[in-house]
Amino acid sequence: MKFLRNLTASILGTLLALLMVFAVFVLVVNILESNDKIKVSNNTVLEINLETLVKDYAPKNSNPLAEALEVINGSKDKKIGLNQILNAIENAKDDAHIVGISIVTNGVNAGIAQTQALRKKLEDFKTSGKFIKAYADMYTQKSYYLCSVADSVFMNAVGEVSFKGLSSEVLFYKDFEDKYGVKMEVIRHGKYKSAVEPFLANKMSNANREQITSFLKSIWNEMLVEISKSRNKTIEELNVIADNLLARNAKLAIENKLIDEAIYIDEYNAKLKIAAAVSLDEKLKTISIADYISTGKGRIKSTATTKIAVIYAQGEIIYGEGDEDHIGQELIIKALKKARSTKSVKAVVLRINSPGGSALASELIWRELALTKKEKPLVVSMGNLAASGGYYIACNADKIFAEPTTITGSIGVFGMLPNVHKFAKNIGINAEQVHTNKSANYSVFEPMTDEFRAVTTESVEMVYTTFLERVSEGRAMSVDEVNKIAQGRVWTGADALNKGLVDEIGGLEDAVKYAAELADVTDYRVRNYPSYKLNLKNKFDVFPFMKTEEALLIETFGVDNYQLYKELKSMANLKGIQARLPYVIAIN
Repeated sequence: MKFLRNLTASILGTLLALLMVFAVFVLVVNILESNDKIKVSNNTVLEINLETLVKDYAPKNSNPLAEALEVINGSKDKKIGLNQILNAIENAKDDAHIVGISIVTNGVNAGIAQTQALRKKLEDFKTSGKFIKAYADMYTQKSYYLCSVADSVFMNAVGEVSFKGLSSEVLFYKDFEDKYGVKMEVIRHGKYKSAVEPFLANKMSNANREQITSFLKSIWNEMLVEISKSRNKTIEELNVIADNLLARNAKLAIENKLIDEAIYIDEYNAKLKIAAAVSLDEKLKTISIADYISTGKGRIKSTATTKIAVIYAQGEIIYGEGDEDHIGQELIIKALKKARSTKSVKAVVLRINSPGGSALASELIWRELALTKKEKPLVVSMGNLAASGGYYIACNADKIFAEPTTITGSIGVFGMLPNVHKFAKNIGINAEQVHTNKSANYSVFEPMTDEFRAVTTESVEMVYTTFLERVSEGRAMSVDEVNKIAQGRVWTGADALNKGLVDEIGGLEDAVKYAAELADVTDYRVRNYPSYKLNLKNKFDVFPFMKTEEALLIETFGVDNYQLYKELKSMANLKGIQARLPYVIAIN
């Protein structure tokens, strides 16, 4: 009987596997066929919705099995590359089939610097003489900032504009630690190095408040300058609106000229038809930004054989291989070696969007970048973040470009270890250790000894000194000069320019053009790195019995609570000395 049960289970398992393979095959065929069906007709309006996650680099997997599985588990349309969007808008500017752009989005799932880059590209699109119109049921602060670039901005009659100024919130865990006896032992260098402050105090330090206030004001001013220009309002008027919430409903938003008109979506579509010179009884031709990209418009076509390599370093820096969401030294070093050894690649641009992380991995990447710089021009482009370890790997470039709203600097390091001595004692657990030598040791069940703290402090100071030396060498500044603007202090790109930490304000396109100039080439195309492997484990999470931990936690606790869980887990799992951003920056 047991044999029959096992045989039946094996047969069913085989049949299930075959069905899955067949389904994947059918999907691959459908995908390949559907790609051929997307055409851009005459008099088409390009639709932009940015509620999908915008990443600096979201490469399409060349493996058809991976693409099919992304369709199955619903992840195919959950991300889009900033580089693809920018290229698509650039192509649309000269595309005779595209008559204008419609932005319809309730939110913008992108960072401030990414949003600013998109806004600048839309501003450039307007030079073509084609229209841009925007509509939303409600505007978040970031989506209004983006949509204010439009010729006309519309909203639902019962909607609102969240226009109130920027804010940021930091959670503190000191009282929780004292209450439950679970704490983090911390050693840091940098009075502004506030990544660990929530574990050391129950309120914000003056130094931390100073730097948060500074970069929030800098970012807000950037937003106001651009909104002011588009909406013909003074910065003073905009601040009065923000202070008094004078855009909290459609009536006030119109009175204060942040919005042009309150209408319904069908009325908005009628306005699009008029702008596109289409009869009101005709169907309006539209194409989504994702579909437009899929037709090949997500890249700038070129027959040039000469290349500029753009290497994307996005996510937290970890020691190891890395992936699309984490910077590991193995993938980055492999990409740098490939770019160096490829004769057609004449220069390298490192695009950084990272809060930092492992100091060791940062140093290993720095070394490979130094070797690359000896052979080919090396330029850095900073995205939303290029802080701490992210700045470590940037500092030695021939030139550094940053967006005005980029968060950078944070030159400082820390070490942190969990300790449950008090908690264990409270619940009746006693740990005893046996050693063969007198060297300093650490146990999470015992208080940190003075000897171990001294050794760890020495390591932190050594990494900090090395960090200062790397910046000093790369930026042609003395160590003392670097130390004065270091201490873990966070700067915006605009402020970093004044402090000598970056060379020029500009985006990725500016960095690529400058790299080409250094290489003395005029006809070139961009080659993106690195390539990522297919991760079947994550692709199969559509099936209930094969879901990833991330998918299950998001389903159970929701996105916001999951982000908090990720933050705490990330801090608890840190290994080695960290060159990392002071905190998870959430700007509201």
